[in-house]
Amino acid sequence: MLSPQDQLTELVRTLEIQQHVFATDPLLVTEKLQVEDGSPIQKLHRRATRIDSNGALARVLGKIDGRIKGIMMVMSVVWCVSGFLGLFTLLQTNVVNFFYVLVCLLGFHTIMLVGWLVLTLMNQGKQSSNWFASFVSPSHLIRGKDDITQAAVGLYEQQLQHSGMRWYLGKFSHQLWLATLTGMLFAIIFLLIVRQYSFSWESTLLSDQALITLTHVLGWLPSMMGFDVPNNTAIVQSRLVTDALPLSVARQWASLLVGSLLMYGIVPRAIAWAFCALMFRRKKIRLDIKLPYYQKILNFWQRQVVDADDFTEVAAPVAPKATVSAGKKLVALLEYPSNTETWWQTDLIATDNDYRTDEVEDFGIVDDRDDMARLTAYLDTHPVQVLLGIHNKALPDRGTLRKLDQIATHAKHGLIVQLLSNDNVPNTPVSETELTSSQAIRQQQWQTALSARKIGLVNNN
Repeated sequence: MLSPQDQLTELVRTLEIQQHVFATDPLLVTEKLQVEDGSPIQKLHRRATRIDSNGALARVLGKIDGRIKGIMMVMSVVWCVSGFLGLFTLLQTNVVNFFYVLVCLLGFHTIMLVGWLVLTLMNQGKQSSNWFASFVSPSHLIRGKDDITQAAVGLYEQQLQHSGMRWYLGKFSHQLWLATLTGMLFAIIFLLIVRQYSFSWESTLLSDQALITLTHVLGWLPSMMGFDVPNNTAIVQSRLVTDALPLSVARQWASLLVGSLLMYGIVPRAIAWAFCALMFRRKKIRLDIKLPYYQKILNFWQRQVVDADDFTEVAAPVAPKATVSAGKKLVALLEYPSNTETWWQTDLIATDNDYRTDEVEDFGIVDDRDDMARLTAYLDTHPVQVLLGIHNKALPDRGTLRKLDQIATHAKHGLIVQLLSNDNVPNTPVSETELTSSQAIRQQQWQTALSARKIGLVNNN
């Protein structure tokens, strides 16, 4: 899986490509980060976090991740309980056939572990069929038709199809086996504490000597770890036992049973789990900053001012000075509200000393299609000059410029624009850095857009 920060960064990329509206404008964040220090990955992480300023994207990702981990935890607990109950049921008799119980404990487990090892060696560098990806598909874990949820689900499903997920699947499989074996170990220890068992063995084909040899071979590794192994006399004495053995002999068999479960069951499975975890860490998905989306951002951050001797500086476009016509005026705000009802008076007075208040009509805010339809219908029937107030934080994107062109077309006595500062707009706290850098960039963008359309700009002192 991607790290949480990488996941958030990728989710921002996916949503921005889909033209999602974020809590914070990505363009403003990108411009501000241009002057900050840090590696490309650190700045991309910082950018994603600032764009998700309300935490909506992180909450969706956290919810999916939490439910996947929750399913894995519940399954591990269920496997542990099943191992405990299975062995508890198996050891209900006072006389226990040692080798029969040992085969029940480790027979199928050993076959599965050897099978996994063989398949791993055969499928090196290949992606195994991943039923885990369909079993824990995020689309089954979280419901939601909004674009954030759908994009997050798609992001997780892409990660589940990655070739490194075969090691994640192996790690989870070993985790379930470890949970089962741990449950069995708890059951053995619990029953050996509260009950007294006698251990025996039976065989039609094997002689006493063969079982002695088998027992010593089996007990070699546990004995290295300090577990007791029955001696020759105890092994022969335990054949076809129907009554209680001496307590010292029973304890030797019990110690060998616990040691065998640990050394031939839990320890090999733990090693396999650790190997898969290590391989998954090595194959972990990394953020691909070579994608065109990231390269565009990184190239923007890496732009440097070229020495003045090396090039001829081109003057930035400047909007023409507004000319106020005689007659009635219509004032309106584009998308953003204003704290001051008569925001237009100072600049209009500075431009036209002969205006009369009764000749100025306040249209209000022009935002959606209904507002535009109402405004164009009014302009078609009233010969007025329009003074449009635009907050300089507003983006001169295609939608906004389309509204501007439409108003200019319908205004019979022309359109002039006044750029408003942060003081004119409520609830827009910004830092000094943003006022000095981002505001200047945005104002120049509006200057360029107005210059191209020959729309006059009211002098904003």
